[in-house]
Amino acid sequence: MSRPHVRARLARLPRPRTLRARLTFGLVVLLAVSCAAVGLAAVVELDGFLTQRLDEQLAQVGTRFPESLEHNGRVPDDHDGDEKGDTRRMATGTFGARLLDGTVTNKGLIRSGDLGADLNVDLTAQDAARLARVPVDGRPHTVELSSLHHYRVVASAGRDGDVLLVGLPLEPVESAVHRLEAVAAIVFGAALVVTGVAGALWVRWSLRPLSRVAATATRVSELPLASGEVALPPRAPDADPGTEVGRVAAAFNRMLGHVEDALTKRHASEERLRRFAADASHELRTPVASVRGHAELALLHPGPVPPEVTRALQRITAESARMGEMVDDLLLLARLDAGRPLEREPVDLTRLVLDAVTDARAAGPGHRWSLDLPEDPVTVPGDAHRLHQVVANLLANARTHTPAGTKVTVTLEADAGSAVLRVHDDGPGVPEEVRPGVFERFTRAEHRRHPNASGAGAGLGLSIVAAVAEAHGGTVGLESRPGSTAFRVRLPR
Repeated sequence: MSRPHVRARLARLPRPRTLRARLTFGLVVLLAVSCAAVGLAAVVELDGFLTQRLDEQLAQVGTRFPESLEHNGRVPDDHDGDEKGDTRRMATGTFGARLLDGTVTNKGLIRSGDLGADLNVDLTAQDAARLARVPVDGRPHTVELSSLHHYRVVASAGRDGDVLLVGLPLEPVESAVHRLEAVAAIVFGAALVVTGVAGALWVRWSLRPLSRVAATATRVSELPLASGEVALPPRAPDADPGTEVGRVAAAFNRMLGHVEDALTKRHASEERLRRFAADASHELRTPVASVRGHAELALLHPGPVPPEVTRALQRITAESARMGEMVDDLLLLARLDAGRPLEREPVDLTRLVLDAVTDARAAGPGHRWSLDLPEDPVTVPGDAHRLHQVVANLLANARTHTPAGTKVTVTLEADAGSAVLRVHDDGPGVPEEVRPGVFERFTRAEHRRHPNASGAGAGLGLSIVAAVAEAHGGTVGLESRPGSTAFRVRLPR
């Protein structure tokens, strides 16, 4: 398998994600590696030790047993009384064989130390071949016999040109090793489980300060820091400054203090700016109205007035009216920013849209106006005057920033929870670089949408739409591309 495939498979394996899980997992893995190393060393050492003891026992057996097989299991020297019944002192499972020219001529097995040798041992051709391949060097070798399993066998040269083999079973050694493996697996498995649980509890206890810092950071992330007065949650509890977690908590608390100071100063600056805008707008209303009134009064003078003066007075009147509308818009935005409540009365949104479209047809006869209204009236709670201003501003925006002949479709939909007003036009669309700030104040892009657009607005119409919708608990949105622009206002019912 190629390396990329191996890396891809490893990447798909589940991995611990949290710091607590990673530390616990690492602790358990290290302990597992240590236990495996200790267990492996113990098994290898025990296997070597028992095998060495078996080899020593095999050296003590010598070649008496295979020599006795030629005489039915008894030593041929009858004058040596100590050697009669020699097989009775052999260990159970002792195997002996005599080979001549690579062929097994005699074989025997001690079934029990007091019953003598069993000469009827089943050996296959493969077993005989394995015995014939044992080096005649007087050293123990491991041989697998089909009916007797694993044996440690020593081959020695006989006096008659034959080869004498004697062996002892490895079953006791293997049983002891397997038992040690089972005990080690149980003990080390239990140790891993206990260590994993205890380690998880210990890591959790050790990381409690960091968990409190994370909880505080989560609460801070859920606060609306973008605007308004913000009250930050309590600081993370102090921890030992000598630890890494303690230093993180201390640094986090200092950062929260700086953020709180910055938010407080920003809120105070915004409040001063709102008060200034509100006060300036309120104070400008009177002089602007006075200038407009004097200009209109001058136009009504019965005496002869030069055309240049008449034109100047007319421009003063028009600009005064425009400035008055701008002052009113600024004052409205300042009041909405201050959170002043609006009226809450049932408003027939269907009738309001009908009236606004009728006014738009009169103001923009060169556009094609279309209505798509539900059969039943749509009613929402709110301020009728401000909601009419929302619809009028959206229609004025479509009329002002699109060329003559543009089709403007006003759609009103309602469901169980909200009413959706949609104003769509097939004009050139809002430029992509303008869309993110289209609902911000003083955003003017009429020269981008329609170079020949008439009227130079102050860029407050769409910001009033957004502010009024937000004050009613609603939302605004824009979807625009060349040939299709749709403004959407959603109001709760």
